[in-house]
Amino acid sequence: MKLRRWMAVGAVAVATAATLNMVPATAGRPYDPTAQTLGALGLRHGLQIGTAVSADALNDTADPEYRKIAASEFVSVTAENAMKWESLEPTRGSYDWEAADQLVNFAKRNRQSVRGHVLVWHNQLPQWLTEGVADGSISKQELRELLRKHITTVVKRYKGKIWQWDVVNEAVSDPWDTPPTLHYKGFWAENLGPGYIADAFRWARAADPRALLFYNDYNIEAFGSGNPADDKTQFVYDMVKRLRAQGVPIDGVGAQGHLGTQYGNFNTFQVTEALKKFTSLGVATAFTEVDVRSQMTEAVQAGNSEEINPRLQASAANHSVLMKACLLVRSCLSYTVWGFSDKHSWVPGWFDDPPEGLATIMDENYQPKLAYHEIKSDLILAGPPFVLPRIAPKPRR
Repeated sequence: MKLRRWMAVGAVAVATAATLNMVPATAGRPYDPTAQTLGALGLRHGLQIGTAVSADALNDTADPEYRKIAASEFVSVTAENAMKWESLEPTRGSYDWEAADQLVNFAKRNRQSVRGHVLVWHNQLPQWLTEGVADGSISKQELRELLRKHITTVVKRYKGKIWQWDVVNEAVSDPWDTPPTLHYKGFWAENLGPGYIADAFRWARAADPRALLFYNDYNIEAFGSGNPADDKTQFVYDMVKRLRAQGVPIDGVGAQGHLGTQYGNFNTFQVTEALKKFTSLGVATAFTEVDVRSQMTEAVQAGNSEEINPRLQASAANHSVLMKACLLVRSCLSYTVWGFSDKHSWVPGWFDDPPEGLATIMDENYQPKLAYHEIKSDLILAGPPFVLPRIAPKPRR
């Protein structure tokens, strides 16, 4: 897709940015970039800064600050759970569109783009589907048709309203799985074989010729050994290269960006290299679910600043590495945080042995943390000749 085409898709967000604290500078009132939102600053580079949105938090009348920040700070939104299959079709043949429609309408009112998440994933599937396959009442042939129908129904409903779709999510195993050699994993691979990936992209493209279609996964921010047997990024790269050669309409690769301060994470140039290598395949890139969690030791939970501060600094550094790498690669179209406040983060509920948290860019009281300020400074200080406007691909037919 030509640059102007996807700049046009983001035009509503650009127009919004014009209203977000963009007061003309004067001699008595000099321009202050720190007063701008992340979304407005990202649009200087054609980069859309977004957030995942919780339907429950959005509807919590006792917490209006959540809705206010989701509407004003970001120019792109992703449904945290509202577009997953178990949410959309809890009962076979009966769709519940309320929460997903609400998010799309929220984005329209606030002149934001929408990332659709997710069409095909092995988690958060409706019970009637998984139980039907397990007891044999749903055959493999019927399962494939149900998947086709689901993708077609959802994508057609939101045709023209979704900028990027996460079509297939987390299809590849990890080195610590069994067997340790990387392979296609999960419900869909086990029941339909890896061919479901190509099918899913083709069905999504038939339902919406203009949305950008992404493969999305975690632990693909940088290359490791280069051996697809144990390097997940290499495995995904090889997969995308092979599918593209077969004419499968994959337009982009999303690296989730779920990091942890307890690990030896990457530097900016390692991440940049990975983005550029994916770009060489002719696809767009994006960071789709960014957060950086920390272990919540007893000292952290007790408020010991000597343990809290290093974690906040490490979180800021990791958020910044992903932002700088994205800015350096013109195919990197969006940077989405997976929730913006620790008050509504998924991390504590998922990582509880040992407990983890502190993963987002704002604390539980919606006060910006060091991570927020660091990625804001990255956006402010970036510019030519090393940071140039985004270039998006033409959706592949």
